[in-house]
Amino acid sequence: MSASDQASGFTRPRLVTKKVLAKPQREGDGAVVRRSIGRSELKYVDPFLMLDEFAGFETVTYMMQGAFTHQDFTGHKGTIGTGDVQWMTAGRGIIHSEMPAGEGTQTGLQLWINLSAEDKMVEPRYQELLSKDIAKAEGDGVEVRIIAGESMGVKSPVYTRTPTMYLDFTLQPRARMHQSIPESWNSFVYVLEGEGVFGSLNSSSVTAHHALVLGPGDGLSAWNKSSKPLRFVLVGGLPLNEPVVQYGPFVMNTQAEINKTIEDYQYCRNGFEMAKYWRSQSVD
Repeated sequence: MSASDQASGFTRPRLVTKKVLAKPQREGDGAVVRRSIGRSELKYVDPFLMLDEFAGFETVTYMMQGAFTHQDFTGHKGTIGTGDVQWMTAGRGIIHSEMPAGEGTQTGLQLWINLSAEDKMVEPRYQELLSKDIAKAEGDGVEVRIIAGESMGVKSPVYTRTPTMYLDFTLQPRARMHQSIPESWNSFVYVLEGEGVFGSLNSSSVTAHHALVLGPGDGLSAWNKSSKPLRFVLVGGLPLNEPVVQYGPFVMNTQAEINKTIEDYQYCRNGFEMAKYWRSQSVD
């Protein structure tokens, strides 16, 4: 590469501060996931609570291959397929189920995003995007799907209560990318396929299933020095700087709030009224 190729293009390029391998673990009804954020080595990257790769918060489910069917106690149900996105705001509370749709491999990512204290009790809502409707941009061997935020001058239509960027990059061999990130945000990379160099051209290559926490700065640079495509997601968000107390799927700011939420769930009140008689239906 030339000297100009090596320059990051940023005043303060973000460097990798921590690398975590997402190891397989069992979750739920026999499912196996690779969890990177939300395990002992990397409990929390404010405002992000958990990231699973699967073979009062928001969850973002991004299907890479296959499909799954979801349903909840409000009557909302549907199926998202390869390349589709579901952005669910749990808010004050929702009970739902997710099951594979059909035979074959089901792979994707599920990201949990914390909500600020003032947003934790909002009404639940969904935003669902079909693959064909996700904003895209490309140039110089780089393709990006813009699930949330902006890249290459293209913006996603998704509304995020917690300011967030979620970008799916594919770099062809010898390609490079430079992506601006607001300096006040936290950010991380999760490598899906191939291997790449992140932050500094002199850094070691990183392979699939690794999460990379990025340090401070105004942007990230990445290089594909290999002979095969590199695919990764870059996720960033405004930290909430609030205490986090989590009990299973319940995420609040204090233990007292957690106790009250569990009580509301048990007695089907304050948002859980429809839970008393709801049961998920089998998928045909």
